[in-house]
Amino acid sequence: MKKIAILFSICFSVSATAQQNASFPASLMITPEKSNFEKTSSYADVMQFLNTIKTMSPLIHVGSIGKSTMGKDIPFAVLANPAISSPEQAKQSGKPVVYIQGNIHAGEVEGKEISMMLMRDILLGNLSELLSKQIIVFVPIYNTDGNDQFAKGLRPSQENSPLETGIRENGQGLDLNRDGMKMETPETKAMVANILNAWDPQMVVDLHTTNGTWHGYDLTWAPGYLSAGEPGPYHYTNSTILPFITDQVKKKNDLLFGPFGDFSTREGWPIKNFYTYNHHPRYIINQIGLRNRMSILSESFAHERFYQRMNSTYQFVKEILTFCNNNAAEIIQINQQAEKNAIENVRNNAGLVSKGVRFKMVPTLEGIRNFRTYDYIPFKKEDGSTSIVKTGRITHLDKVNYYADFKDTVNAVLPRGYIIPAAMDSIVQHLKLMGVKVEKLEKKTEFKGEEFMIEKFTKATRKFEGHQMASAEGKFIPKNFTAEKGDFMVDLAQPLANLIFYALEPQSDDGLLTWNFFDHYLNTNGISTQPVAYPVFKFFSTITTTKKKR
Repeated sequence: MKKIAILFSICFSVSATAQQNASFPASLMITPEKSNFEKTSSYADVMQFLNTIKTMSPLIHVGSIGKSTMGKDIPFAVLANPAISSPEQAKQSGKPVVYIQGNIHAGEVEGKEISMMLMRDILLGNLSELLSKQIIVFVPIYNTDGNDQFAKGLRPSQENSPLETGIRENGQGLDLNRDGMKMETPETKAMVANILNAWDPQMVVDLHTTNGTWHGYDLTWAPGYLSAGEPGPYHYTNSTILPFITDQVKKKNDLLFGPFGDFSTREGWPIKNFYTYNHHPRYIINQIGLRNRMSILSESFAHERFYQRMNSTYQFVKEILTFCNNNAAEIIQINQQAEKNAIENVRNNAGLVSKGVRFKMVPTLEGIRNFRTYDYIPFKKEDGSTSIVKTGRITHLDKVNYYADFKDTVNAVLPRGYIIPAAMDSIVQHLKLMGVKVEKLEKKTEFKGEEFMIEKFTKATRKFEGHQMASAEGKFIPKNFTAEKGDFMVDLAQPLANLIFYALEPQSDDGLLTWNFFDHYLNTNGISTQPVAYPVFKFFSTITTTKKKR
């Protein structure tokens, strides 16, 4: 009788959910559902969905964060109960904002589709509880321009499922997921200004699909990686949230999730090493950590079918939202503490402590146990040499080294702040776009600190994202520096302290110097023939003079 009761309960639950979902009008069916998962949604399809669903629920606000290179509105949707339509209302509510971003690479379409499915289920289905303690902001189609460049064969590792996808790049031919520091696309500028700075999400989730590695997981994940940021948000995400969710989707959905990475059979078989992506804040998901917030990368498994990838991504995001909803207060507290720590470190330790500015990828202490992957077998080629070929079998390796930690290789002293010459207003404007607070000096002021003398300035021979990446070698020289009236001062004792530090340090591996922001100045001052002082002065304190009493 007990077994019958349990079976009846399960059937009733499934039936109730099906009845709720069956009530959705045809106008809210998404393109994959209407095409037997052979097609993905166009920009017009997404806009039609958003314009339709906003008429069916009072708990959604739809707007635009800005326009793309080709002039398309980049839509966003805010789901909240009670309804809100502005960042100010979100702050007044006391609830954390969770930001879900899809389609940064327009060939990786699962995030776009499941964002619409989740909106539908939260507003009109059985997931309304997800709005009890949080506010959810969706940008389902971030790369609006790349999305509609449909063609076959653009994502061969996705097994022609769907048959046609968009392209990776935006309308400028740039990768939006490498634009976090240089911010030269309208999409990045809009997202940073009108999502990160305005809504201040406590959790950011970026949805992708892998490029083809034949691991054996339905979906892989990674936290935003720790470099010069505060450790609290990173460790909570990596050690608490992601393991918990991995366990939940296994129990509830029999899905196997694991940490993100790639391997190369050129290193031999069985593999011994699995490598994550890099730590640079050019990846928005990493920059979030420098902003004292939590972030998660989602990578569905390319070699599964489209509907399977959608299901894995849907379940992953649903569990993230469930966790954030259930642990809203703790997430806010950890992030606020990280922000406080960043500011206090500057106030108490400026000139006394150092932080990393360049890093190398190193293996974690524990590695990955029971690593799941497709098997390979050896065969002899006609020339007598031996190679390997992938089979359809899943195998498990006892342990692989997981390269997912980052060790600093170059350090710099943490300053109290930076002085930027008045002539470099473009640098100041860029920092302001990031959300940095900058002051203009009202009078001549003397500072004690360090000047970096660039003795070697090199640039890559090949372009990356339109840039010949630069690097500087040299030495810091203690110095008293007089800033003129009209120069700019950046006091590092502010929430974005770690992001500013990474952006302005001359030896940073992903700073503004790296992205050629100082090339013109350095070339004009003869860097090819002589050492040149880095024009941004790093100060530890202000020098005050007192007049003697007569």
